[in-house]
Amino acid sequence: MRRSLLAAIILTGFSLSAIAQTKVEVASIVRAEESFNKLVERKGIKDGFLAVADPEGIVFKPNTVKITDFYSGIQNQPGKLSSQPKFARLSANGDLGFTAGPYVYQNGKTDDDKVYGDYVSIWRLDNADSKFKLLVNLGIQHPEPEQEVVTDFKEPDLTKQKAASKDPFAGKSVLTATDKTLNHSLELSAMAAYKEFLSPEARYYFPGFEPMTGSDKILKFIDNEGISISAETDNVGRSTSNDLAYTYGTARIRKGNIVNNYNYVRIWEIDANHRWNMLLEIFSTVEN
Repeated sequence: MRRSLLAAIILTGFSLSAIAQTKVEVASIVRAEESFNKLVERKGIKDGFLAVADPEGIVFKPNTVKITDFYSGIQNQPGKLSSQPKFARLSANGDLGFTAGPYVYQNGKTDDDKVYGDYVSIWRLDNADSKFKLLVNLGIQHPEPEQEVVTDFKEPDLTKQKAASKDPFAGKSVLTATDKTLNHSLELSAMAAYKEFLSPEARYYFPGFEPMTGSDKILKFIDNEGISISAETDNVGRSTSNDLAYTYGTARIRKGNIVNNYNYVRIWEIDANHRWNMLLEIFSTVEN
């Protein structure tokens, strides 16, 4: 596959002074997640999500719905939710990032009432108040983890800072083509597709399993499970520095005679050869 044809970089001549005046560090996105978690613990799930929602922010309940529409339309969601960021990245311009980590949801008084899982949250900087707002949130359930998750926070490469493109749609078209190419490749061979698109340090989140780290472990899982995947792109987005991006859509996954529907979210990062590599993928089951 000639993926390099899909990853053209748009050069711009704007001043970067506004970016330079803002300190860009991964700790800022981690703090946003931690503040959100405290809000949820203090005010409850509904009010916590509404307090940090981006105007275009979405959740999957089970289909795509705006955060504000969903949580404004329900009563206070029962139970307690606690989570902890363990994996985070931020774009070079500091306007787009993500956090991921374990969560525990409890709607009862005993340990038997606890539900364990992992979440992925995508955050976008709101220029009006210089605060990160929740853009995408998705999670999976799995058995109680047997060991502590290793923290992985990596600072952005500030040499990739650039001013926003005059034509933001051009960059989105590259991402759309990349995501659709991966989806087409998955239908032909999941193993071959992931070998082509996975970052070596990729994370893979699949319902019922603890997150897998590293392309070797992910490929072993795909091979052992013997699954086939067909997927369709719904939407894409990227940072203004064009080094971090996300896509999401729907998927049907077959294992033997069993077929289930899923939502997926992918995080992409660009490499030195200007190719988009998949850093993270999460599938969430669409309940019937």
